[in-house]
Amino acid sequence: MTAAKFISDLVARGRYCFGTAEAVDALGTTVVAARAALRRLRQKGELATPYKGFYVIVSPEFRNAGCLPASHFIPSLMEHMGEKYYAGLLSAAEYHGAAHQRPQVFQVVVARNIPEITCGKVRVIFVARKNMARIPTADFKTPRGYLKISTPEATAFDLVGYPKHAAGLDNVATILAELAENIDGDALVSLAEFSPIAWAQRLAYLLDLVGAQDKTVALVKYLVEKKPAPTPLAPSQHVDGISSLKPWNVIVNTTVEADI
Repeated sequence: MTAAKFISDLVARGRYCFGTAEAVDALGTTVVAARAALRRLRQKGELATPYKGFYVIVSPEFRNAGCLPASHFIPSLMEHMGEKYYAGLLSAAEYHGAAHQRPQVFQVVVARNIPEITCGKVRVIFVARKNMARIPTADFKTPRGYLKISTPEATAFDLVGYPKHAAGLDNVATILAELAENIDGDALVSLAEFSPIAWAQRLAYLLDLVGAQDKTVALVKYLVEKKPAPTPLAPSQHVDGISSLKPWNVIVNTTVEADI
């Protein structure tokens, strides 16, 4: 079998990703020969390699980008790497209709540090969260299968917990204002135990700030019962002489302006 026939057969079966070992087996040749044949298809733009030993079949409509969209190959790549994952932060917000503007990178939450991936014009950033396997997800249908994304409530916690990956607190507040209608207030409380208490404090404050007080009733009650220590809204900024605000016990040491 030729390499071209191998990938056309995969596409006919609705598959757009494969590993080197599968190609070697199908072509009935050596690893070196298989890689050489696949390299020729890469040079024609028909294949891309976002990760060593992992190939993506680039359909004609995506040739200019040099790769399939990340959402089309991430599930297969994570399986290939043996990693649990979910699409999170700005990428999850986009699927929930609350990205405000299209993210420039695709963000994937995993349990360990993994270097970012560049495939043509597609960039994938991995954010490490040790207990990510406990975070609730939903399956989203893509043209190439199903993608795991964090639930609206889990997305809200991650945005507050990793504001540098979300273009700062102003953008976090903007997204929360749009995400709020999909958030279940009781689910926020059940998720609070999986994150530092400071995340819950900042999240409750920001949701209240953008007018989503109906979503924070249970979370605020949870905070009152926990009696957490004061936490700065912006951890990296000066806090001396600033009193914390009740009931969140948040030290508002920066001005947050949502674009709503």
